[in-house]
Amino acid sequence: MSKLSSQQFGRVAVLYGGQSAERAVSLNSGKAVYDALLRQGVDAFLIDVDDTIVERLLNETIDRVFIALHGPGGEDGRMQALLEFLGLPYTGSGVQASALAMDKWRTKQIFTASNIATPDYRALSEANLDEVVAEIGADLMVKPSHEGSSIGMSKVSSRAELDGAYQAAAQFDSSVFAEQVIVGAEYTVAVLNGEALPAIRLETDHQFYDYDAKYIANDTRYLCPCGLSDEDEARLKKLSVDAFESLGCSGWGRVDFMADKDGQFYTLEVNTVPGMTDHSLVPMAAKAHGLSFDDLVMTILMQTL
Repeated sequence: MSKLSSQQFGRVAVLYGGQSAERAVSLNSGKAVYDALLRQGVDAFLIDVDDTIVERLLNETIDRVFIALHGPGGEDGRMQALLEFLGLPYTGSGVQASALAMDKWRTKQIFTASNIATPDYRALSEANLDEVVAEIGADLMVKPSHEGSSIGMSKVSSRAELDGAYQAAAQFDSSVFAEQVIVGAEYTVAVLNGEALPAIRLETDHQFYDYDAKYIANDTRYLCPCGLSDEDEARLKKLSVDAFESLGCSGWGRVDFMADKDGQFYTLEVNTVPGMTDHSLVPMAAKAHGLSFDDLVMTILMQTL
């Protein structure tokens, strides 16, 4: 994109950091996005989101906003609602879709209602752990409903492990649920402007694709091409767009899946502001699709025009 056409965006605020448990990842994402915008000649600046954010947004000259916030407060509809109230165009999904996608429990309810396969699940409380194991077994992923980056998540294989996993998740969220473990390959598919990008298969030696495997470890394997047949990848891509649109999401995002031994895909969740770090998956898929990191950032920003 030429320097001249970059002027059509005006002054762009990149919101990053924030106060969620994903702050460290967001700082890296925001800095990477900011650097890309500068390279493309965009008049961009960074805002580390804190308690003064309303004042900053009111007092700065801002034409549009690139949201690089992950987790509660930035990805859950609250920031989107504030920006709409202030009349500032922003990247990514709107208020309702952001709120739904951030709520993994409600996301799964919508998948179920939309006939989109998702692992069987139950809400957890201290009182119902025995009942949940009796109903759906002890091989479970335990998750806080409103966190991302695998924060607060645990994989358990016995009733004895469930108490600790529940307490670990409950530290982050009053809403905790368990879903059946699907044994098989893990995939993720980026969605950009209504189109699914090449699928990525994730392989890790960890118990599951946890925070360390995502952001720290150097032995996580990302396969793109993902090894699926053309027919199966097309099926997975269609499912990605269906899942994305079932929540009303728009612009860009990422959908995560497990596949069982029979090749059945199970949709796990939708991320409306995925990571944009050097370990991140959307830039990797975009590159396989022929888009550089800078092209990807500019394509996302163009959604605000």
